[in-house]
Amino acid sequence: MTTSSTLVRPDRAERKAQRDSARTFRQKASPVSTGILIIGAIYCLFPVFWVLMASSKDSSELFSTFTLMPSSHLWDNIVELSQYRNGLFWRWVLNTAIYAGVGALASTWISAISGYVLAKFEFPGKKVVFSILLMGVLVPGVILAIPQYFLLAEVGLTNTMWSVLLPQIISPYGIYLARIYAAASLPTEVIEASRTEGAGELYIFNRIALPMMGPGLVTIFLFQFVAVWNNFMLPYIMLGDDKLFPVTVGLSGLLNQGASAPSMYTLVITGALLSIIPLIILFLVLQRYWKVDLAAGAVKA
Repeated sequence: MTTSSTLVRPDRAERKAQRDSARTFRQKASPVSTGILIIGAIYCLFPVFWVLMASSKDSSELFSTFTLMPSSHLWDNIVELSQYRNGLFWRWVLNTAIYAGVGALASTWISAISGYVLAKFEFPGKKVVFSILLMGVLVPGVILAIPQYFLLAEVGLTNTMWSVLLPQIISPYGIYLARIYAAASLPTEVIEASRTEGAGELYIFNRIALPMMGPGLVTIFLFQFVAVWNNFMLPYIMLGDDKLFPVTVGLSGLLNQGASAPSMYTLVITGALLSIIPLIILFLVLQRYWKVDLAAGAVKA
């Protein structure tokens, strides 16, 4: 009995010492970490705060008052922006939602099935395909915009919604993330057992692989949605009809008019404020699934 207690006590003492050491480290590191996080938060949120303050001013106050001093014209600016060319701004918002929503959903599904195949199937040239994919991740999308314009012009799809949707459906980075997550979260034994039971490949992917890849797919969808929502160069090159413009291109046109009509600057700033609200809502809605599911995926991996 004495021997047993003698063996246990050093373990308890060691664990207690480790906990005390970790607690001391956290106490020492906490102010530094908190300070860094506060600085990072201010750096990221200050532009949003500035836009909020600036959008509350009318055109006469925008350049004549203190930058961060709020005013009382936010609702008036929203009404004026809504009345601009019979609500053209909200048409831009709808277009952007279509581009980002449809494009992100299609891109997420294609990334999922491509990553699943690269992770769980063996076929000739697999390493070559993955190497080309990695090279695609390194190529900026802006470089491809002009070649994509000429290709779509050949089939008569420029100045249509398809010219913005189609180039953004394939995301090398999304496929890369899906491949990494599929390799970590999908046990090969589960797939083999499903095949033994007679399940087809598409059934296995849609009913088994997709739910298990959910956390990674939420991340891919969020990244792709934000990328399409904020995209400027591709729709700027592809589209000529302002009724098909996304918010980014539409507000850029209003900004160009500000040189001759300074009142447009207020509309541009108000439009910029309204355009980030859907992104904030989307992040808040998906954040719970993102954090919880990614933690679950890490445990599975």
